[in-house]
Amino acid sequence: MAKIKTRIHYAWVIFIVAFITLLGAAGFRSTPGILIDPLRHEFGWSRATVGTAVSINVLLFGFVGPFAAALQMRYGLRRITMSALALVSLGALATTQMTQPWHLYVLWGGVVGIGSGCMATVFASTVASRWFVARRGLVTGALTAASASGQLVFLPALTRVAENHGWRTVGVVIALCAIAVIPVVFLFLRNSPSDIGLLPFGASDNYEVPLPTTNPIRSAFEALRDAKNDGMFWLLWGSFFVCGFSTNGLVQTHFISAAHDHMVLAGTAAGYLALIGGFDVIGTVFSGWLTDRTNPVRLLMFYYLFRGLSLLILDPMLSAKGWGPAGFMMMYGLDWVATVPPTVALCAKRFGSQRGPLIYGWVFAGHQTGAAIAAWGAGILRDTTGSYQSSFVIAGIGCLIAAYGVTHMNRMVE
Repeated sequence: MAKIKTRIHYAWVIFIVAFITLLGAAGFRSTPGILIDPLRHEFGWSRATVGTAVSINVLLFGFVGPFAAALQMRYGLRRITMSALALVSLGALATTQMTQPWHLYVLWGGVVGIGSGCMATVFASTVASRWFVARRGLVTGALTAASASGQLVFLPALTRVAENHGWRTVGVVIALCAIAVIPVVFLFLRNSPSDIGLLPFGASDNYEVPLPTTNPIRSAFEALRDAKNDGMFWLLWGSFFVCGFSTNGLVQTHFISAAHDHMVLAGTAAGYLALIGGFDVIGTVFSGWLTDRTNPVRLLMFYYLFRGLSLLILDPMLSAKGWGPAGFMMMYGLDWVATVPPTVALCAKRFGSQRGPLIYGWVFAGHQTGAAIAAWGAGILRDTTGSYQSSFVIAGIGCLIAAYGVTHMNRMVE
């Protein structure tokens, strides 16, 4: 009788460590939405001022991605991740002493933006592509959910901290959360399966291990050079631009302030965002499962269509009574970052397992460019028009355009 193998592949240990890392570091991503009104009251800073800092943060968060992927290939996941967590902790702690807008730009925009960029969904993509052949879509979905949902699930607790102890305490809490993950990374995270004599989970015996990059910056730019003449890259970049515009750039950054315009308390609004975070776990993990089994282009088309129609009714839903806003946020949460697993899969399918994470890093830069424009532009529109309605409509139309645009990718991946 053959002996049954019961040992768990170490790739699943890496998955758990990566999940904890992304979840533990996610709290700082939720903070800008909490700080808009407290900073405005204490320093007189406008929504546009805080939105500018958020824009710097999300731009760096995105454009660091391809270089972070190259650095992870060159120097290892563990070393880069530990350094990024330490940088985030330092930046968040230093914000407690800021008194001028440029302090906010440099610390929250620059320092935290760079640190967080090394732990964006590019980190999830690298872990999934390096450690998994089978279940790659599912793993990507789960890790993406940890990052995106953690940002929103922490909102109610951080909002209460800000209300009861002041916004500076929020910075301290976030710094401690980030630094607490460092020992976990040091003890358990490994750079690649070959470091411990393994193949990726689900890999065949003839699997070829990706070669490490010799020059991270050159590798990142070479990947962009190779991709920029490919129409598939620009369709992915443009659709992800809209994804960032309609999620963390607009809704995550400005929802609490928009809800306040409709006489919704900050704590209640944070609870609504937490609903997005909870249901996002379901939606993104399920999206990863579907990505392993169906056409990712069709998934993207459905996700953007559904999101666009939802945003067109968001402003009136904020005035609805009863379960209206909560029901909306549950449904919107299912689609929050469900776009990530199929986008990662299309990058790997089109550009290969070696270049795929680097190309995805540049695609993710498009996501954060859209988020930066929304964070900045929605603040300006609110200051000038007195409402967020026009921002929601613009984002909704953008999603409908993206839904149409991604259909052209079908003939490119056949």
